[in-house]
Amino acid sequence: MSVDTIAVIGAGAWGTALANCAARAGRTVTLWGRDAHAVRTIAERRESPRLPGIRLDTRVTLTASLADAARADAMLLVVPAQAMRDVTAALAAFDLRVPVVACAKGIERGTQRFMTEIITECLPHAVPAILSGPSFADDVARGLPTAVTLATPDEDLAAALTQALGSATFRPYRSTDVRGVEIGGAAKNVLAIAAGIVTGRGLGASAAAALTTRGFAELIRFGRAFGARVETLTGLSGLGDLVLTCSSAQSRNFSLGVALGKGLSADLAAEGPKLAEGAFTASVLTEMAAARGIDMPIAAAVAAILDNSLSVDAAIEALLTRPFRAEG
Repeated sequence: MSVDTIAVIGAGAWGTALANCAARAGRTVTLWGRDAHAVRTIAERRESPRLPGIRLDTRVTLTASLADAARADAMLLVVPAQAMRDVTAALAAFDLRVPVVACAKGIERGTQRFMTEIITECLPHAVPAILSGPSFADDVARGLPTAVTLATPDEDLAAALTQALGSATFRPYRSTDVRGVEIGGAAKNVLAIAAGIVTGRGLGASAAAALTTRGFAELIRFGRAFGARVETLTGLSGLGDLVLTCSSAQSRNFSLGVALGKGLSADLAAEGPKLAEGAFTASVLTEMAAARGIDMPIAAAVAAILDNSLSVDAAIEALLTRPFRAEG
């Protein structure tokens, strides 16, 4: 298929970065934002307040009309995971029959639905896909080298989409393991909060390495239980993204964890303009794990800290006093 025009739904930092990325790949891009006034301001200044100092590519057109965006050959949904259903429900009026790529990393609370499942429920004639991997919006917007994974069940479509978005500095690797890519992105956010707690508490580099490694073991167990391929979980959208977000203050989830580790309450730590998806995913991830008997003590500890049922010190003590066992 030919993908000449791309709509990006969501004019936040990540949406703006992906709009620039698609334009850099030679596509004509429509960037949609909910707030008409904010959209006009960005269009006039050719710069997003979420990415100060980064110029919007001339191929990017701003709009507050979903009807304008719905004309594109493919669509990127770049909204928070917990807002995915509202946005796809609004798009249902246009009977989309094009690839719709989720670019959020999370699982819907209450329904336990993955992002592509929400797309399928709300847009039954669209072709769902997922884009995820180790990527910060600022890096992608500036054209710094980045590699991600783009997954859809149709290999030919995955190839067409990676071709449409790919450039010398943005390298999408295609996959048909949709669930594996979704699980990697959702689970690593929760584990990144744990890594931030370790750093904020000053527990040292050795503890951080141990936490990341044992957290990855939890991600693998969860992924395999839900049908993900191990090679996906050890790839860019799993291990790659985990390494990035567990080691950088640019990560919203890691920064939330650092604040918790330094003693801020969960409510205060979560305040601010930058959304940490892991704060919403932690409870649903642990609920899904418990229902299937999957051992995820680190993720469970994060969920308990976030809902104020366990203190940081108590969570650390509980993890450190678990019975010794074989690695795996």
